[in-house]
Amino acid sequence: MGEPVPKSGQWPVDPQEDVPISDDRIWVDGCFDFAHHGHAGAMLQARRLGTSLFVGVHSDEAILQNKGPTVMTLKERVAAVEACRWATKAIPDAPYVTSLPWISHYGCKFVVHGDDITSDSSGEDCYRFVKAAGRFKVVKRTPGISTTDLVGRMLLCTRSHFIQSLERELIGEEGPGGEMERKARGEEMGLRIREYASDQSGKNPSSEVWTWTPTKQRKRQTSSTGSSRKGSHVHSSVHDDPGKFGKMVSGKEPRKGQRVVYVDGGFDLFSSGHIEFLRSVVRIEEEQGVDHGWFTEDAAKARIEEAGEDYPPAYIIAGVHDDEVINYHKGVNYPIMNIFERGLCVLQCKYVHAVVFSAPFTPTTAYLNNLPYGTPSCVYHGPTEFMPLTTHDPYKYAKELNIFTEVPAHDFQHVNAGEIVDRILKSRAMYEERQRVKGIKGVGEEGVKRREKMEGEARRKVLERKWSEVERSFGA
Repeated sequence: MGEPVPKSGQWPVDPQEDVPISDDRIWVDGCFDFAHHGHAGAMLQARRLGTSLFVGVHSDEAILQNKGPTVMTLKERVAAVEACRWATKAIPDAPYVTSLPWISHYGCKFVVHGDDITSDSSGEDCYRFVKAAGRFKVVKRTPGISTTDLVGRMLLCTRSHFIQSLERELIGEEGPGGEMERKARGEEMGLRIREYASDQSGKNPSSEVWTWTPTKQRKRQTSSTGSSRKGSHVHSSVHDDPGKFGKMVSGKEPRKGQRVVYVDGGFDLFSSGHIEFLRSVVRIEEEQGVDHGWFTEDAAKARIEEAGEDYPPAYIIAGVHDDEVINYHKGVNYPIMNIFERGLCVLQCKYVHAVVFSAPFTPTTAYLNNLPYGTPSCVYHGPTEFMPLTTHDPYKYAKELNIFTEVPAHDFQHVNAGEIVDRILKSRAMYEERQRVKGIKGVGEEGVKRREKMEGEARRKVLERKWSEVERSFGA
C-alpha cells in the first residue's frame, strides 16, 4: 500500500506538522533527471492551477528500482528543481508511487502530471491512489524533449537536433518539414518562449527576451566537424561588433537602483553547475546590496511605494550562444541541447531576468556597450576552464573594462555537459538497456565509432588552432 509515512520530525523538509489541505496547493513529482524544458513545462502548467507548487523528487534508489539508473544525483536534481521559477519547494525522497499521506501532509489537494503513463516496477500506475481519491489532474506533456531523447543524442552522437538560425526557425524559414509544418512549429516555439518568460505565477510577463545578430554577416566559418552552415555567427577571429538587438518578448526592465550584470555561456544540459554559478552571482550581488543598505526597511518600503513591489539589487542578463558557436569551440556533437532548448532552460531559472539568444562567444567592448540596458556593471564567469577548442580569452574585453568578476569555486563546479556525457558513457550498458526498454534504437558499434571519429577531429582542431596562434605570434 505504499511507503511508510514519516512521523513529525522525520519529514525530508519542513513543515513537520500537517498543513491544512488547500485547492491552491499543487503537487507534482518525478525523477527530474536533467533539467530540460519538459520538466519546466510541467511545473509551469501545474503552477498555473494554484498559488503554490510542491515538487516531489524521487530518490536515486527508488528510480533505480522502478525505472533504471539516474544520471544526476538526488542533490543535483533537487538543486535544479529549486531553481525553477514556478516551484515553491522541492521535497526530496518523495515516494515513487505518489502517496496520499505525503501530499496531504504538505497541504496539497491535487496532484498534476502529464498525459503520459508512468508505471512502477510491477507495471502498475504510479498515480493509482490519488486517481482513486479524485485528486489527480492531467496537463499536456511537452513534446519533443525527454531525458530519453537526450541520452539517445549522447549515445548515438547525432547532430540532427542543431538549429542553424533560431530567428529563421521561429518564422518557419528553416527546419525540417514542409512550409506549413515549419510555420506551425515556429509559432509553437515562439509561444513556448513567451510562456517561459512569465513570472512565478506563470501568468504574467516577467523576463525580457532578445536576439542578437552581427551588424554584418561575415564570411562563413566551418565548425569543428568541417561543415559550414548559412547564417552562422562562428568566427575564427574576434571582431569588436556592437551588433543589433531585437526584442522577442517584453517583460520587466531594470528598475531604479538595480545593477545590471551580464553572464553568458552555452548552458548545455542545464545542470547544477550552471545553476550554482547563477545562484552565486545573485549571492554576491546581494552581499553588495547589504553593504549599500538595499535591504533596510526604509529602502524596501520606498521601492514598494514607487514600483508597487519589491525587487532584488541586481538584474541579471544571460547570453546564450548558438549551436554552431558551441560546436566550433567544443567539437564532437556538442551542444547536446539546441539553442531553443537551452534558452528555455535559462528562461525558467529564477535567477535570470533577461535572456539574449545568439549572444557572441566573446562579449567585446562594442557589444557590452550596446546591450539593451547599457554597459553592465559587471560581467561574471564561473571558475571553469574554457571550451577545449578555444585559443583566446573570451573575457579579455570585460577585463580591460575592469568589470569582470570570476565567481568563487562551488560544490557543483565540475558538473557540466562534458561531465554528464562522461557519466552516460561510463555506464553505457545500463543506459542502452534503458533505451531498449523504451523502444529506442541501440547505439551499437556505429555510434561508438562516430564518437571516436568526432573526438579525433576535435583533438586535431586543438593542435591546428594552437599552431595558428604560434604562427600569428611570429607574424607568419
